[in-house]
Amino acid sequence: MPDYPIRTPQQLGAVLRGFRRERKLTQQAVGKSAGLAQNAISQIETNPGPTSLARIARVLAALSLELVVRSRKADDRPSEW
Repeated sequence: MPDYPIRTPQQLGAVLRGFRRERKLTQQAVGKSAGLAQNAISQIETNPGPTSLARIARVLAALSLELVVRSRKADDRPSEW
């Protein structure tokens, strides 16, 4: 499975939504597994910026995903921040 570089909060939300849909899970099902309400999953998918890292970690765990932090390659584009 390919890596998905995340450089903005919006990219994180889109990637999480993509994995959820790929696994044919509803927001409610992910929320139940993560111990969060459906509207919290919706918020993370649409605007994850104000969400705590702890909540994001819970969603990652519910989707069987992990967060990897690494240095960018020299030829990568600069961040959009």
